[in-house]
Amino acid sequence: MLRGMATSTFYTDDLEAAKDWYSEFFGLEPYFHVPGGYYEFRIGDYQAEFGIVNRAYAPAGARNAPGGAILNWHVDDLQATFDRLLELGAKEYEPITERGGENSGFVTAAVVDPFGNVLGIMSNPHYLEVLAKTGPA
Repeated sequence: MLRGMATSTFYTDDLEAAKDWYSEFFGLEPYFHVPGGYYEFRIGDYQAEFGIVNRAYAPAGARNAPGGAILNWHVDDLQATFDRLLELGAKEYEPITERGGENSGFVTAAVVDPFGNVLGIMSNPHYLEVLAKTGPA
């Protein structure tokens, strides 16, 4: 059974540039570093691990183009976060889109970061309900 997101992994050809870009976006520096190969941040209410990996260590056959599954991170202000990502140089992958019917509260958007990874963001009332019951880590 899946119990929770442990680490999201993003690949890059320019590890230092990706570290700098995400440090700017997150407003913090990575807490862990493997020289030449990996940076890791802890972010969000549950200190989820966000890893940036040198593309040389990507699985064999991994595509170098955006695609595949999208992990959506809950954000408090979807429009402001989306605008900030675009301001930092990300490109729109999916516009802000209502999900589950009008006024359901489930709204998503996604960007492609400057390194070719898809980053999903979401306004998710279920996330807030769980957080209210369990509290952040």
